Amino acid sequence: MAAEKGRVCVTGAGGFVASWLVKLLLSKNYLVHATVRQPGDAKYAHLSSFEKASENLRLFKADLLDYNSLQSAVEGCIGVFHVASPVPSTTVANPEAKLLSYFLIFFLPPPSLSPPAAKQSEVEVIEPAVKGTLNVLKASHESKIKRVIFVSSVAAVALNPRWPKDQVMDETCWSDKDYCRTTKNWYCFSKTVAESESWEFARRTGLDLVAVCPTLVLGPILQPTVNASSLFLLKLLEEGLETMENKLRKIIDVRDLAEALILAYETPEAEGRYICTAHAVEAKSLVDILKSIYPNYNYPKNFTEVHEPERQSSEKLQRLGWSYRPLKETLVDSVESYRKAGLLD
Repeated sequence: MAAEKGRVCVTGAGGFVASWLVKLLLSKNYLVHATVRQPGDAKYAHLSSFEKASENLRLFKADLLDYNSLQSAVEGCIGVFHVASPVPSTTVANPEAKLLSYFLIFFLPPPSLSPPAAKQSEVEVIEPAVKGTLNVLKASHESKIKRVIFVSSVAAVALNPRWPKDQVMDETCWSDKDYCRTTKNWYCFSKTVAESESWEFARRTGLDLVAVCPTLVLGPILQPTVNASSLFLLKLLEEGLETMENKLRKIIDVRDLAEALILAYETPEAEGRYICTAHAVEAKSLVDILKSIYPNYNYPKNFTEVHEPERQSSEKLQRLGWSYRPLKETLVDSVESYRKAGLLD
């Protein structure tokens, strides 16, 4: 029997990415402290079904805005994977916050919000994201965690109008906070501030921090709820839009992302930020691939051409030894998981 690799904490364990991360960590003989909002809730039942969960998985009730609950979950661990995004207490912004983020970055121009709506988004999205992340880092520092892996986002990289248009964005590129504010893109602003504040905390305390910035995450779902990026693919299959912009979609498989997170944790020389993306594919090509396998869904009918460069690269992550699976595998496994979950006919 393989020896256990140590005890680690995963925040927001019931989510799309974190569920796959927990599953993979358990398969690699880690002991996992998984934070969830209500351990007895049926939406977390899938976590207990994973192999080795009965002996190696422990669920902790925790809220990112409640420092003491996080401290209890982190205590006794040697590593932390901060995957969770905090849930605002009201119902206004939260259900749309992550969905809005994907559509803002990958599909649509930023919406024009009225001043009250903008202020509400700022309070409900930015403050919890930043405070929640700093609570995780503080608890990690106090518990003498050896390394924290922070799941940031390409949202903290890609919104920089001053970056040269003919130059691929690498880890030195940061989204421009003023531009995010001007365009009222509060989600991207929150991700940028949360990550930059994290690096400031790490510099101040000496905490070993590594950030991974994924693009659009697709792949099979394990959780019973539909996450924002999966909803994008479901809409592409079912909504039958009359016209769609033929934009590049930068896609990463959720399983490859989980592998990247563990690789960043286990590799001593890993440092700084890592963009995590695999495939840059135009919308029409994406639909053509899906149509060749699943011809009977209600796909977009027409595409309008847009010209944009392939902007992000995972070269730094690949130098650690990371690789990714074919796009067709990601798409097929995604669709089959939606069918199994009853989300598609």
